[in-house]
Amino acid sequence: MDILADILAVGGVRGTAGARIEAGGTWGISWDARCNAVFYAVASGTAWLCLPGREAQQLMPGDVVLLPGGTEHALSSAPGVPLTPCGGCGGDAAMENGSVLRLGAGEVQTHILGASYAYDRTVSTQVMTSLPQVLHIRADHGGNCLDDTVRLLSRELAYPQIATAFVLNRLVDILLVQLLRVWLAKRPDEARGSWLGMLADPVVSDALARIHQEPARGWTVDSLAAELTVSRSTLTRRFRAVTGAAPADYLTRWRMDLAAIRLRDTDDTLDTIARSIGYTSVYAFSRAFRRARLQAPGQFRSAARATERVPAPPYGAALIEPGLRT
Repeated sequence: MDILADILAVGGVRGTAGARIEAGGTWGISWDARCNAVFYAVASGTAWLCLPGREAQQLMPGDVVLLPGGTEHALSSAPGVPLTPCGGCGGDAAMENGSVLRLGAGEVQTHILGASYAYDRTVSTQVMTSLPQVLHIRADHGGNCLDDTVRLLSRELAYPQIATAFVLNRLVDILLVQLLRVWLAKRPDEARGSWLGMLADPVVSDALARIHQEPARGWTVDSLAAELTVSRSTLTRRFRAVTGAAPADYLTRWRMDLAAIRLRDTDDTLDTIARSIGYTSVYAFSRAFRRARLQAPGQFRSAARATERVPAPPYGAALIEPGLRT
């Protein structure tokens, strides 16, 4: 079971290539806080990234940066240069349309691809929301796959052809996974406390894999520990140390995420949804859902359909179709 793939799919994480920044001379642009995660890949040249309350960081060719919370930030040719608000120089439009954003004057020396990652707010179990404010992976990290993808990205930006936007959007999805892989491998101390940090503990990682593979199974701490060939106390202690919750609490939260998507995106009956995630009665399911979401399932369904939402991607929906083994 690929847990990260499952989380990204069910969580509706999707990347979209944004502004293609071309900059030269002295330049600077400030970005307001974004709803979605923000990503930058430096194809050529250099830039400085500045966030409120943090020291400016220099970005070199091949560097990639992820701002999971979409916090306000600035990009510039050097620290302290005047900044133009994103709305005043076409930055918002370029990020929205994936068009070229020209900054500064003179010969273009810096090429940067901006991108964003949307995710489904209905799903509470998300990778992005547990990450640090900034993930900066330098080109000298030693991760060959990430290096290769950034080089491919650089060539696509330097020599755009037909369907370049399509290619860039696919590369953005690949870059996210590769960035997370490198960050987890190279910065294990930073990863602790994030959702990805759970994968560093083999016992917890195996427990999560079994929960995600069979969320409808009638798991207990004893049965899960037996599957992993560890003691009940060992599983509980390590699971709580890494996740901050007991195995049963995590299982319930994940089941409620799956149920919330089904309630919003399908016309399945409450009985069908309840059984697909391991509840033998609508009453037991409704009680658990109300406790987790502070709404009855029917109320949640009505409210979710009355507001604009990010639909689950097709490959995510396949993970929660009826027929899960009970």
